[in-house]
Amino acid sequence: MKLTCYALAPQPLTLRPAPATRDWMDRIPDRHAYRCLPLDIANSYGWEVGAPCALEIAWDGGAHASHTKIRALDGFPHLDRFVSSHFAFGIVTFHLTYLFRTEPGYHVFASGPTNRPKDGIAPLAGVIETDWLPYPFTMNWQMTRPGVVRFEREEPICMLFPVAGSLVQQVEPEVRNLDDDPVLKEQALAWKARRDEFMQRFNANDPETIKASWQRYYFLGKQPDGSDAPESHVKKLRVATPVDRRGAQAQSGEPSNADAARSS
Repeated sequence: MKLTCYALAPQPLTLRPAPATRDWMDRIPDRHAYRCLPLDIANSYGWEVGAPCALEIAWDGGAHASHTKIRALDGFPHLDRFVSSHFAFGIVTFHLTYLFRTEPGYHVFASGPTNRPKDGIAPLAGVIETDWLPYPFTMNWQMTRPGVVRFEREEPICMLFPVAGSLVQQVEPEVRNLDDDPVLKEQALAWKARRDEFMQRFNANDPETIKASWQRYYFLGKQPDGSDAPESHVKKLRVATPVDRRGAQAQSGEPSNADAARSS
C-alpha cells in the first residue's frame, strides 16, 4: 500500500519514520519502560514531521490570535509560512508542507508523537479522508495554560499513519461475561495465577525472581502454558523511510510559501 506525500515546497519539512526510543524512557533505570511492548510499538507506529527551526510560543491566556506570539530562536526566516495562531484560543497551527494521499478506503490519523508528553501544550488529533481530499491538512497544538513553550529544530510536530476509513463504524462492541468463553477464561486465569505467584516471589525478594525482574509472556509472544502466540505477533516495528522520487530540479531552491500549504 502506498502513502503518497506530495511536497508543496522545494524543501519541505523533514518526514521520517518515528523512532522507537523516547528520552524519558531512556532515563529510567535499566530502561525498563521498554519492557512494555505495546508502548514500545506505539512509539514507532507511523511517520513524523519535524519542526522547521527552534521556536518559542508564548500565550498570555487571551482568546484572540494576537494573544499568542511565535518567534524563531535561531534566525530562521519566514517562520509564518510554517506556523501561526490561526484558530486563536492558544491554538497553534503548523503547516506540514505536504499533501498526503492514501489508497481508496484509507484515511490518515494525525496527532502529536506518541508517548512524548510536552509540558504546557498538547497535540490535537485528527482523522483526515486523504483518499479523496485535494488539499493538505494542518497539525494543531493547544496551549494548556498561559506561559511559554519551546520546540527544538526537527522536534516532531506531527505523527501520522494510515487507518482503514470505515472499519471503526463496522465494529460492534459487545460486553460479555468471561464465562462465555471457557478457553479464554482458562488462559486468563492461568496468566493471573502465574503473575500473582511471580509478584509474591518478587515482593519476598527472591533472588532468582529479582534477577528476572519481569515476566515476558507478551513480549515474547507466549501463552501462559508456554505455547506460541499467532505468527502475526509483532515484537519490533520499523516503518519504511520515505523515498524522494522528485527530480533534482524540483528539490532545489528555498522553501516557498505555496498557497496550498496554508490550507487547513
